[in-house]
Amino acid sequence: MDIIQIVGFGFIATVLIVVVRQYKKELAVLLSMAAGIMIFLYLLSPLKSVLDILEELTLQADLDFAYFDTLLKIVGIAYITEFGAQVCKDADEGAMAKKIELGGKIAIMLMAVPLVVMILETVLTLLP
Repeated sequence: MDIIQIVGFGFIATVLIVVVRQYKKELAVLLSMAAGIMIFLYLLSPLKSVLDILEELTLQADLDFAYFDTLLKIVGIAYITEFGAQVCKDADEGAMAKKIELGGKIAIMLMAVPLVVMILETVLTLLP
């Protein structure tokens, strides 16, 4: 992964979006979404490597994979929520961005319940 390529692509996309926004605001939002998706797709391969390492560590530590899976889903929800909110902000829809962020927070809270229960059960077993 070369951060220079990502930043360079981001700068080029930003200049293009700023120019297009003057004439067609709707097209600028679509270009912004496309650029974000392209950066994400570029990062998928390195992300897969990190996930494989974390999965291996989870197996070596003999941890329940369901909790690791839940944690990855929470991180995914956070990234997707942030991307969606930023797209809405780019389209000058701040109110919708806030609603997306609220939805993401609630989804994360719901996904985190099993992890919180596991932590509380562990703490309770350690207490006399």
